[in-house]
Amino acid sequence: MKAGTFRNPFQWDPVLIISQIISVQFCVYFTLGLLILTASLLAGDTYRLDNVFEYHEIHISDLKGRLIICAFVTNSFLASLFLWCIIRRAKLCLDFSCTFHFFHLLICWHYNSSFPSNISWWLVNAITTTIMCIGGEFLCLKSELKEIPVGYSALNQKSDV
Repeated sequence: MKAGTFRNPFQWDPVLIISQIISVQFCVYFTLGLLILTASLLAGDTYRLDNVFEYHEIHISDLKGRLIICAFVTNSFLASLFLWCIIRRAKLCLDFSCTFHFFHLLICWHYNSSFPSNISWWLVNAITTTIMCIGGEFLCLKSELKEIPVGYSALNQKSDV
């Protein structure tokens, strides 16, 4: 491990992984809550926790349902940024995207007291998982593949003379 680093990102570290999972969950749900609040205000409806976890709320039959779908999709792009900021590894983006959506499935299942059976809920979650994963991988790969700056030392300056 290099001097000046807290944890080795290439070694299995359960404390780091759990803290990253909690951080991603918090950030994604926070922005989702803000986006659904905005969608509820635009639709003229009251903001409720049902809008986030009730799988019957995701539908295309009225404006409120479509705005909630837009909030979920928009949030998946923001979630890509969170993966880039928190995880920083392209090969882990699929794991963290699926972990977030797996926990979301469990929370929705518990909240509704029944397994989600709405096809639009499954479709929206499949799309948002894909966007979150691919967007996070794209951003992380851009960072990982940056050219490593090598300082020009006195040797390079002498060779020019």
